[in-house]
Amino acid sequence: RGVAARGGGRTDEADARVVLGRVVGAWGVRGWVKVAPLGDGPEGLLAQPAWWLGAPGGEGRRRTVLEARAHSGTVVASLDGCATPEAAAELKGCEVAVPRSALPKARRGEVYLADLVGLDVVSASARALGTVVAMESYGAHPLMRVRGGESGGDPAGRLVPFVEPILMSVDLAARRIEVDWEPEY
Repeated sequence: RGVAARGGGRTDEADARVVLGRVVGAWGVRGWVKVAPLGDGPEGLLAQPAWWLGAPGGEGRRRTVLEARAHSGTVVASLDGCATPEAAAELKGCEVAVPRSALPKARRGEVYLADLVGLDVVSASARALGTVVAMESYGAHPLMRVRGGESGGDPAGRLVPFVEPILMSVDLAARRIEVDWEPEY
């Protein structure tokens, strides 16, 4: 119990980047972007001097953060090479990633959401739910996209909330997540 989420929902192993947010649109008239952070809120994004922006699952392009601030649970930022609202609007939907090495070590009782991808998920009754293939967020709390397991015929997988009291434990060493969730849900 007591596992807190930090950081983003996916690690790109090829270049060791962690996704911390997603551009949701342009902000203002000077070419700023508005970013919805994943995981622990805007602090992780605000601490970074550069972001890699790209299509989901893509490589990304490095952009220097000229100025950034928290705004109503999001981050608004001015980026190099993005000086107009039209240029900012073109970035809508891009993932915002940073190098894994730029992130602080997770504190005791915390995990980076990206570290959950690939872990097995089991129910409190020891039934296999499958493997985490992605971490997603639609507002309230992170969700694990889980594929496989006892009733894992759905190619899209199932969404399991990553929130207490459903989340019971995370054991990174054993590569296992235990949840109060059953295959029938």
